[in-house]
Amino acid sequence: MQLSSLLGLPVLDAGSHPVGSVIDVRVIIAGEIQDHPPTRRLLGLVISPHTRASYQGYERSGAKGPALIAALARWRHRGTFVAAWEDIAKMGSDHITLRPGYTRYSATLP
Repeated sequence: MQLSSLLGLPVLDAGSHPVGSVIDVRVIIAGEIQDHPPTRRLLGLVISPHTRASYQGYERSGAKGPALIAALARWRHRGTFVAAWEDIAKMGSDHITLRPGYTRYSATLP
């Protein structure tokens, strides 16, 4: 599976109700920087209920400018959340289904 094939896919909850689209993935890189390559693990999917566009880096809490673009990005991505990889119940070529009781984690990065 290529992660790029997930981008733009609609995401449904366990009751088949739409919750948004995949706009990005979250990856954890663990280990020492000297490791070649460091261990990577897929943390989850970033899901937006309003847009299919990427955050373009504005999900970082310190990204403040240009102010007008940052404000527009925050507005477009309101309600965006991360669904943990463990919360994915089913992946198909046309949509992704989340498990019952999934958690909506903040998409904001420090």
